[in-house]
Amino acid sequence: MIDPKRFDEMARRITEALPESVRALQKDMERQVRSTLQQGFERMDLVTREDFDVQVTLLERTRARMRELEARLDALEGKPHAPAGEAPDIT
Repeated sequence: MIDPKRFDEMARRITEALPESVRALQKDMERQVRSTLQQGFERMDLVTREDFDVQVTLLERTRARMRELEARLDALEGKPHAPAGEAPDIT
């Protein structure tokens, strides 16, 4: 989920761009714009950058561990080990 502070900032920027005659309704507009943005982003099922980075780190560790286990398995089976970075043939 995106940080609520970002919704507040985006809503503020949008309402500041409104003409002066409309600014009298600024608080109500901010609330409605924020709510609309939040609903739209929730429908898109977005994640924060922090959550994404955590998942990338986990994936990198999992891949490294998988390479280690494949090398051990190859050694146990007496097969030559594929160099790191080279994708194994899974066909």
